[in-house]
Amino acid sequence: MGAAGPVIEREIETDVRERDDAKKDDLEVNDLEKGEVGFEERVIHNGGVDDVHNDHEEFKLSRFNRLNLTNPLRIVLNNHTRVSAPSPVQSQHSQPQSQPRSTPTPQQQPVTLNSRKYTNRISLFLFILHMCLVIALECFLVFKGVQGLIQASESMKRKEKRVLMYFLPQVEAATLMSIILAFTWQGAIRKWPTFMVHFILWCTFLMSLAAGIFLVCLQMPPTDGVGVCFIAFAIGNGLYACWVSHRIKFCCKVFSLSLQPMSKFRDLNRPTYIMLGVGFVWISLWCLAVIGALNFYFPPLIIIALVLSLAWTTEVMRNVVNITVSRVIALYYLRGMQSSTQFCFLRACTRNLGSACLGSVFVPTIEALRVVARALNLLEGEDEFMFCCAHCCLRVMETIFRNGNSWAYVQIAAYGKGFVNASQDTWALFEKEEMETIVDADITSSICFLTGVCSGSICVIVVAAWTYKVHQTFTATISLLTFFIGYLLTRIAMAVPHACVSCYYVCYAENPENRLFDKTIKDRQALLKSARDEIVPTPRVHRTRRS
Repeated sequence: MGAAGPVIEREIETDVRERDDAKKDDLEVNDLEKGEVGFEERVIHNGGVDDVHNDHEEFKLSRFNRLNLTNPLRIVLNNHTRVSAPSPVQSQHSQPQSQPRSTPTPQQQPVTLNSRKYTNRISLFLFILHMCLVIALECFLVFKGVQGLIQASESMKRKEKRVLMYFLPQVEAATLMSIILAFTWQGAIRKWPTFMVHFILWCTFLMSLAAGIFLVCLQMPPTDGVGVCFIAFAIGNGLYACWVSHRIKFCCKVFSLSLQPMSKFRDLNRPTYIMLGVGFVWISLWCLAVIGALNFYFPPLIIIALVLSLAWTTEVMRNVVNITVSRVIALYYLRGMQSSTQFCFLRACTRNLGSACLGSVFVPTIEALRVVARALNLLEGEDEFMFCCAHCCLRVMETIFRNGNSWAYVQIAAYGKGFVNASQDTWALFEKEEMETIVDADITSSICFLTGVCSGSICVIVVAAWTYKVHQTFTATISLLTFFIGYLLTRIAMAVPHACVSCYYVCYAENPENRLFDKTIKDRQALLKSARDEIVPTPRVHRTRRS
C-alpha cells in the first residue's frame, strides 16, 4: 500500500500536467487564428500568454482558415493584419500559387491622345529645307527685279514695267477674290449643306463651260487652247454629276450631320484665317519673284520650280488646317472633349507637320493616278490589247491607296501616328466595319475639288476680261495663273468641312456604338447589303468577236 501511494500521486500529477498542456495548446491555436485576422493581440509576459479581447466578439475562424489564399475576403482582411513571418510550411504551400503571378503577361500598349513625338521627320526636314531655299531664292529674285528696274537696259526696264502694270494687279485681285469666294463657299455649305451639294456640282459645270467659251471667243491661239481645256472639263463634270446622282442624297445627309459639332467651337475657323492671310502674303512675294526671274538665267525653269513650290506650300497649308480641325472634332467624338483650337493648331504646325508635308505630296498624286486607273478600267474591252493591264493597274492603285489616303489625317491628328501607319490603320477600321464601299463611294472630296475649280473659273472670267482689255498678250498666261491661285486658296477653306466629314466616318468606324452617331451609316450598309440601293457598277464595253 505504501508503494501504491506515490504511483497514484504521479499519475494524478501527470493527468493535471497533460490537461494544462492541452489548455496551453488550445490557447496558442486560438491566439494564432485570431492574430491572423487582426481582431486580437497576444501579449507574452514571463513565458505566459494573456489574451486581450472583447467578451462579446466570438468568431468561428476555423472556416476562415480553410479559405483559399486568393479569396477576396481573406485578402482584404489580411491587409489590415499584423502577422509574423509565415512558417516554412505555409511558404511551401503558397509558392506554387504565387509563381504564375510572377510570369509577365504581354499587354497591348495604350494608345495616347497626347503623343509628343514628331511624325515623318524626313519629310519635315525636306520641307523646312525647301522653304529655306525658296525664301532665299525669292529674296534674291526680288533683288534682281529691283536691280533690273534701276540698272538694266531700256528694253528690260520696259519689259519689267509692263509686267508690273499688267500682271501684278490682276494676280493680286484674283487672290483677294479667291479668299472672298473661299469663305463664301464654306459659309454657304455650313448653312445649307443639302442645297450646296447640288449647287456646286452644276455651278462648276456652268462656270467652267462659260470660262471656256469666253476664252475661245477671244480668238487668240493661246486662249483657244486654254478654252478648249475648260470646255472638255465642263463636259466631264456634267457627266460626273449625272453619274453620282444616286449618291447625292446620302452625301447631303452626312454633310449635315458632320457639320453639327462646328457650332460648339466658335474659333474653329481661326486657322483658316491665318493660313489664307499667310497665303496672300506668300503669293504676293511669289509674284515679285516671278517678275525678277525674267531678269535672270533660265526664266522658264525657274518659274516652273516656283510654281511647283507654290503648289506644295499651299497644299501643306491646307493639310495643316485639315489636321487642326480633325483633332478638335475627333477628340469631341472619341472622348467628348472640347479641346482648344489654338493648341491643336500649334500641334499641327509642329509635331504633325511632317505628316502634312508627306501627305501633300502623295495624296494628290495617288488620287490622280487612281482616277486614271479607273478611266482605263472604263475603256477595257475583250479584244483591246492596250488595255489588257487595266485591271492590274487598278488593283495596284488600290493597294497603294491603302498605304496613303486622305482619311489618314484623322488618326494623325488624334493619335500622332505617321502618315503610312495612319493610312493602314484607318483602312483596316473601314474593313473591320465593312465600310469600304461607303467611303469609296463618298463624293465629299469631289465636292471640295469642284468648289476650287468653280472659284478658279470665276477668277478666270473676271481677270481674262480685264487683261484682254488692257494687255491682250498676257490673257492666256494670267488666266491659267489666276485659275491655279483660285483653286488652291479655295481648297484651304474647304479643308474645314472636308475634315468634319472625314472625322465622322473614321470615328464611327472606331466606335460605332458612340451615342453621338445615329443609324445613318448602319442603314446605308443595310440598304447596300439588301440591294435596295444599288451602286452603279463601272460600265464596261464588251465587243463581240469578229469571225
